[in-house]
Order: sequence, then structure tokens, then C-alpha cells
Amino acid sequence: MTSKIAPVILILLTFFYLGLFLVLPLAAIFVEAFRKGFAVYLNSFNDEYAWSAIRLTLLTAGIAVPLNVIFGVVAAWCITKFEFWGKNILITLIDLPFAVSPVIAGLVFVLIFGRQTFFGEWLLAHNIKIIFATPGLVLATIFVTFPFVVRELIPLMQEQGVLEEEAAVMLGAGGWDIFWRVTFPNIKWGLLYGVILCNARAMGEFGAVSVVSGHIRGETNTIPLYIQTVYDGYAAGASAFAMATLLAALALITLIIKSIIEWKEKRRER
Repeated sequence: MTSKIAPVILILLTFFYLGLFLVLPLAAIFVEAFRKGFAVYLNSFNDEYAWSAIRLTLLTAGIAVPLNVIFGVVAAWCITKFEFWGKNILITLIDLPFAVSPVIAGLVFVLIFGRQTFFGEWLLAHNIKIIFATPGLVLATIFVTFPFVVRELIPLMQEQGVLEEEAAVMLGAGGWDIFWRVTFPNIKWGLLYGVILCNARAMGEFGAVSVVSGHIRGETNTIPLYIQTVYDGYAAGASAFAMATLLAALALITLIIKSIIEWKEKRRER
């Protein structure tokens, strides 16, 4: 009897925990955003600073994600297909953003490119802005998001092995042909999953970009920073929750796409 009750209790506790700390907060965001009506919700976006934050977020993610995709594919290829000195060090460095606080990551870039540093003085002399400008946001976003793609690809490429690539080499295929015709078909769903997670984190990143942005309204505020600014300034106004629904919707879309990818993967394995 106990063996039958225990799984039920564990399942109920799991759903209760997820409902309390995941579903309920997300639902509260949408309820609060639409509490004063749909017209007020739409009117929240009639703000030049809101659209500036949206554009900057898309620009930052649009630069950081493709660069991390290129890095992720190259790094995963090197780690899984070759043996070289420093391989374990490379894997450790890739995991570093998971262990380091995003705020510390932002401070690192301030220490490197700040006005009182050697690089900062050189950049200032050449009228190049990194900190408190878009390049700083891109650098911070790249740092906190680059493990997502490579960490999705490494297990897939390790499982794939090197036999298919070696066979392609024996048949005279070149490097690009091997990648597009042999490697890519086996990793495409994992790569897409990594891209989705990387993009979601890039658009929702707060800590690192907060440090390097300077919170300049209309110039360096991304969506998360805009939400904080509006929330602090207008006592939880509708604009903050309206913008928050964009990030919440992104999270939900990410989960849906993730489920579709996993379903396709299971069908392919059968």
C-alpha cells in the first residue's frame, strides 16, 4: 500500500512546487498586465522608451546568438572530434558562465573597458564607447549565453562518434561537405534547441547588462532594465507588467518549441 501511495505523493508535491513557484508567478504577470483592460495594455506600448528597449534587446540578441552559434559548433566539433592538450581546460572555461554570477561578469567588463583602465583610456581617446553603450551590452550577453549552444551539441556529437566522418573522408568528401551532409543532420535539433535557449537567456538577461548599461533610458535599457525602471518609478504600473508579458511569452514559446523538438527526437529514435 505504501509503495502505491509514495509515487502519488511525490507527483503531487512536484506539481504543487511547480505551480507555486513557476505557473502562479507567470499567471500573475498576465493577470496584472490585463487588469485595467486590453486598451490600457496596448497603450503601455505607446512609449518611445519601450520601443527603444525592444529594439535594443532584439539587436543585442541578434548579434550575440549567431556569434554563440558559430562558437558553439566550432568548440563542440573540436572537443568531440579531436584530442589535444588543454581539452579539459577548455571544457571548464565553457562552463564558467554557469558558475559565475552575471553581475560579476558585468563588473569584469567594467574593469577591462572602464574609463580608468588602460583599454578604457585608449578607447576614449579614439572615441569608441564600450561601457554604457550597445557594444558593452553585446559583450556581456555573449559572455553569459555562450555555454548554451555548445553544451547542447557536445553530448550529441559524442554519441555520433567519428566513424561517419572518417567514412566520408575516405570517400573524398571535403570539410564543408562532411559537416553539412554528415554532421549537421545528426545535430540539427540539438542545435535548434541550443539556439532557442541561448536566445531566451539573451533577451531576458538582467544582471550583466545592468552593470555595463548605465541605465540610460532610450539608449542602453533593454526590456528587463526597462521593466525595472518603470516598476521602480511608477509603483508597479501597467507598463512594467505589459513589457514583462513579452518575456513571459518568450519563456512559454521556448517551452513549447522545446517540447516539439523533444517529440521529434523521440520519433526519430523510433
